[in-house]
Amino acid sequence: MERLKSMVPDTLKAVVGASSADDILSTAASLLHFFLALPEFQLMVRDLADPERCVCGKNKDAALDAKQKGNRCFSSADFSGALAFYSQALIVAPFDARDKDKNLVSVLYVNRAAALYKLGFKIECLRDCNRALQISPGYAKAWYWRGKINASSENYEDAMADLHVANLMETSSGGKRQIEGEMKLLQVQFTRTSGSLTQHDENIFKISDVPHEVKVKSIVMPHKGRGMASTGEIPPSYLVHSEEPYAAVILKNCRHRYCHYCFNELPADVVPCSFCAIPRYCSEHCQLKAGGHQSRNNVEEVSLHVEVPTEIENHIREVTSENWEEKISEHFPEHRHECLDANWPAVLPHEVVLAGRVVVKSLVQRRDLVEIKALDLSYSYTELAVEVKLELCIYAIVLLVCLQRSPSLDLPVNPYFVYQIIIIMCQIRLNSMAIIRMKSSDPNTLQDPHRKLSSNEAASASTIEQVSVGQAIYAVGSLFNHSCRPNIHAYFLARTLFIRTTELVEAGCSLELSYGPQVGQWSSQDRLKFLGEKYCFRCQCRSCSVVNLSDLVLSAFHCVHPHCSGIVLDTFDIKSETEKLKQSRHAGDIYSLEPYVQVDKFGDLYAGEMDHNAQEKSYSSLHAGVGYCLKCGSHCDLESSHLMVSKALGNIKRLQDGIVRKELSSSLLSNALESVDQLRKVLHAYNKSIAEAEDSIAQAFCFIGELQCAMEHCKSSIQILEKLYSPDHVVIGYELVKLLSIQLSLGDVDAGETLNRLGIIFEHHYGSHAAVVFPYLKSFKMEARKLC
Repeated sequence: MERLKSMVPDTLKAVVGASSADDILSTAASLLHFFLALPEFQLMVRDLADPERCVCGKNKDAALDAKQKGNRCFSSADFSGALAFYSQALIVAPFDARDKDKNLVSVLYVNRAAALYKLGFKIECLRDCNRALQISPGYAKAWYWRGKINASSENYEDAMADLHVANLMETSSGGKRQIEGEMKLLQVQFTRTSGSLTQHDENIFKISDVPHEVKVKSIVMPHKGRGMASTGEIPPSYLVHSEEPYAAVILKNCRHRYCHYCFNELPADVVPCSFCAIPRYCSEHCQLKAGGHQSRNNVEEVSLHVEVPTEIENHIREVTSENWEEKISEHFPEHRHECLDANWPAVLPHEVVLAGRVVVKSLVQRRDLVEIKALDLSYSYTELAVEVKLELCIYAIVLLVCLQRSPSLDLPVNPYFVYQIIIIMCQIRLNSMAIIRMKSSDPNTLQDPHRKLSSNEAASASTIEQVSVGQAIYAVGSLFNHSCRPNIHAYFLARTLFIRTTELVEAGCSLELSYGPQVGQWSSQDRLKFLGEKYCFRCQCRSCSVVNLSDLVLSAFHCVHPHCSGIVLDTFDIKSETEKLKQSRHAGDIYSLEPYVQVDKFGDLYAGEMDHNAQEKSYSSLHAGVGYCLKCGSHCDLESSHLMVSKALGNIKRLQDGIVRKELSSSLLSNALESVDQLRKVLHAYNKSIAEAEDSIAQAFCFIGELQCAMEHCKSSIQILEKLYSPDHVVIGYELVKLLSIQLSLGDVDAGETLNRLGIIFEHHYGSHAAVVFPYLKSFKMEARKLC
């Protein structure tokens, strides 16, 4: 991309930079004409779209090589290594490739099933056996391993039937003797009242929660444009909206860990795409919805040369006739146009790939290859920087030329189509949503809802965070406006968006979620900068327009008098808060700064009225208050304070690095403890840097097994965050997960109280879905009951 941008003449670049939304079509025409005549552009397109240059396609030799490496690992009892190599082989193995006299894919499924069996993944092993048998119903080894896993799960009836079929299919005398030996051992355990190994698709949620009956309507708001509001009063925690995405795509850095369709974490038995080596899915259900299909024409016929009992025939038919395609309702296959032996879906940025999915879905569903009418969403173009405009235009041209190579589309490469794709990319830039998952430093720590956490695992649980795994565009969900103090909460189950109220919403009130920054998370100036750069608007929500406690103390300094609770603000904070007072004065608002200067009472952050003279007095003192305590007027040497804070935070950073490297020395921890004491002397008591330092020290104490100290520092961090956010904010819930994991490991009787708070917060924000989003809550409840 940088090379292409550098080739654009300065005169043309200037035209692009000066272009407005009305000029996009003419700008697209000029750039398209320039690039189509450029040899370097044609060469790049060939690298991206020519099947002969594809490195993302299936490759039998690569699959056989990975299979051999897996076999060597299996022989040396390195079953985890074998699992990884067999999975890699499945990703690149052509569906119709042969391995001697067997279908290569079915061989790989059976080999991986054996590795899964050795590692104790029972359900995953069974699924792989079934996959192999649906391709090769006469594969004796697949029936054998299916019998083994059913026997180990005490599903003796199916196990005996599996081994019976395996014995019928097996042609070698040695193989038959081995199977017959297993059947004799199993005969002793056989019982008609045996258990069963239940298969289920964990990604198909049966949600009983339905949106509240109060209607949500689209409105036009001053300074914000279109938004969503309620037509009636809605109580807290009500589900007001749920929606499937118009289009979605996985982030590049998440491709090997999360399903490319539902975005849930991949299981051990990853399912590949049938035709290319890019996607990984958690199940056939997701594979088919994304655009794959079962190649039933490649399924091998079963040849039995002996008479088979009717019940065995029925068993074979039941196991091998699974057809996921019949279970998939009409659904747009968003990956299919990318599955054409081309590199561009793997190489281009995920936002561009998402734009391609929007384009193709619109054209295919409308059966119109002339005009794209996909989304009725706003966009910003004129306000964008020159480099951003140029990049959008070039990517639109590249995407169109790559899509044009698809035989199923046959798109015209003309300025009007480029123009339409630029609009779509601008809409995605402004309206797309990040699909979020919860992650701990050890992904297995909180996955088993029946296992108590050890001390080391408590350390892992103490680093829970939200991570973005995908990007999606929602036709209605994208209409909800932003507030830095939102009244609704958005979350995801698989790819489905759910939105709940977090407080009482009056009739006609705007429903607003956070686009990222919130009060308590970032300072007012940082929030405004982020929203302006990314979404091209200046936030005018109440928190960005009225002086509030959180913004005042977030990065404030301590008064030089130890017992004074006043706030000392830096230049940037003074400027930001002064601007709020200017806006309040201009708008006629009469909200006081004085209740927050005292910092003695934490109630309603917007409480307190004053007359015009008092407001003028606050404005004057704030305007002249850089480095001065807003309570007692004492002066603070901010230059020396900044140096002390920088040194202290440097020690905290070295502690964090030591935790990551798992090289935590006593000197690192000692220096960090001294640094926190120093921060408390220099910074205001509710400065967020103190909370973050306390959290890092809690992680360090967890790491070395001193959980009592970890618990105290974790509590100290939470106490500050409660002032910056609010006691019932979802962020406090995430912090309580850390505290609760430590308390349960200690056997602390206060764990029950923490669990109750955690349950209330999560139910408030996730409703009945809390147990799905946070499966470890069940384990926490079990452990807390034991303590009580």
